[in-house]
Amino acid sequence: MVRIRLRRIGLKGQPSYRIVVTDQRNPRDGRFIENIGHHNPRTEPETNRVNEERALHWLSVGAQPSDAVRRILKHTGTQGRFERLKAGEALETLLAEAAATVPEVSPQTRFPAPGPGQSRKKAREQAALATEAD
Repeated sequence: MVRIRLRRIGLKGQPSYRIVVTDQRNPRDGRFIENIGHHNPRTEPETNRVNEERALHWLSVGAQPSDAVRRILKHTGTQGRFERLKAGEALETLLAEAAATVPEVSPQTRFPAPGPGQSRKKAREQAALATEAD
């Protein structure tokens, strides 16, 4: 069975995920058919980017999303657009709507990277001071 699920990438303690289409028998970080988006839980708010056209295609041919991906698809509105696609609405109008809802600003990470010669604690303190000054 084909699944849409998360594939972990990133350094130790700094996870981010790709949303991939894969066979359910493959391991979590193993082979995949197609990369259709990404999810970064370390930003404020979480960053979710989904290629709507490909996600709708894979859902329409029977790919099953995992629970985490289903939550992401509901948050981005893709799941609702898929329900409307099944009800008979035109794909072009759904894709145009999806393109209009994509945020233009990239969110900042919750955890600032320390500069050269800085500790994590000092980087967090400086970030907190910068947000208080704004």
